[in-house]
Amino acid sequence: MAPARRRVNSLHVAVIGAGAAGLVAARELRRENHSVVVFERDSKVGGLWVYTPNSEPDPLSLDPNRTIVHSSVYDSLRTNLPRECMGYRDFPFVPRPEDDESRDQRRYPSHREVLAYLEDFAREFNLVEMVRFKTEVVVVEPEGQKWKVQSKNSDGISKDEIFDAVVVCNGHYTEPRVAHVPGIDSWPGKQIHSHNYRVPDQFKDQVVVVIGNFASGADISRDITGVAKEVHIASRSNPSKTYSKLPGSSNLWLHSMIESVHEDGSIVFQNGKVVQADTIVHCTGYKYHFPFLNTNGYITVEDNCVGPLYKHVFPPALAPGLSFIGLPWMTLQFFMFELQSKWVAAALSGRVTLPSEDKMMEDVTAYYAKRESYGQPKRYTHRLGGGQVEYLNWIAEQIGAPPGEQWRYQEIDGGYYRLATQSDTFRDKWDDDHLIVEAYEDFLRQKLISSLPSQLLES
Repeated sequence: MAPARRRVNSLHVAVIGAGAAGLVAARELRRENHSVVVFERDSKVGGLWVYTPNSEPDPLSLDPNRTIVHSSVYDSLRTNLPRECMGYRDFPFVPRPEDDESRDQRRYPSHREVLAYLEDFAREFNLVEMVRFKTEVVVVEPEGQKWKVQSKNSDGISKDEIFDAVVVCNGHYTEPRVAHVPGIDSWPGKQIHSHNYRVPDQFKDQVVVVIGNFASGADISRDITGVAKEVHIASRSNPSKTYSKLPGSSNLWLHSMIESVHEDGSIVFQNGKVVQADTIVHCTGYKYHFPFLNTNGYITVEDNCVGPLYKHVFPPALAPGLSFIGLPWMTLQFFMFELQSKWVAAALSGRVTLPSEDKMMEDVTAYYAKRESYGQPKRYTHRLGGGQVEYLNWIAEQIGAPPGEQWRYQEIDGGYYRLATQSDTFRDKWDDDHLIVEAYEDFLRQKLISSLPSQLLES
């Protein structure tokens, strides 16, 4: 539906987090004439993409009293998707400037280039002036029709403030999920979650078992092969008889899931193979975690299902005063953040009208029923995957924006296919140059860039 024509409100809004979601949320809120305060624990913008060589003292990050390191980026990380489709719609993620040797010109650049892009974005739209750095949000709770936000700065000084609305953009790559492995309590080896992985040096001459074979599992296992004696990948997505050496590697094997582990250091796989291992690396994902949020039990997180949420964004009984940006995964993250942020900003200003609480709850209930009818586990509630185009275009329609570009959707489909089928080469070999050309011609037509890159002109 098109945005409703109504009196436009200007509200005082708190945004939690100055990563990729929080930055674009702040921009869109300000574009709707809201006043914005962004709370950021770190000393700079970028969130997840701010690399640190430091890791947590608890390698599995299970100790609730541990010193928390918020980044999960490892040193060798490169993007999983082509840069053209990753960026915000009106600020394309293109190489800039070409003569700066510190920048990564590759189509699948390093995490450092992504951070530089976010810093460019923050400068371009003067977003830093809205951010309170080194300030942690401790409590968010309703205060009548408004919201109380209690924060604490790096000096330990607390402050209570009242806001008309709160937008939660705190990310979900800090609180690890750890696989259940039968016998693990008596297994004598070391364990680490990918959240605390930075460089492979600690695995020199070891036999390592990596649990998980999606993006981080595939990356980290290959990173480790350069120093380890053997690396064995255990994946529950593989049939039980799976056992194969991966092409191009002399010390990397793919297995089905672990059956059990034992006191003698052995690990038994479902395929019957047994290895004596030194370390298990859990590349098993993360939990949604909102330790600051107090809604008297209305919003819950159960097996990574955050609910109830209308379209992954608005809790029906608390909308639009409370919203979440960035929960869905397996999608175009930055592009989704932008669309969701525009929707939230317009709903708060009154330009867009949300359905009634009852209608939103009906939609949530129907969505859960559909998920269950497909046999999908609860932890996949926020997984978009094949449903992303419908979801993103639906939000675009709500705010009166054009649907996502076809080249953008085709790039992500091709990117995920290459990730699944050629995980060792997909970042440097592709067959969709026509989509690159289409993307840059689109940027040029909209005057988002001044000229086509030299490599495109040459080809």
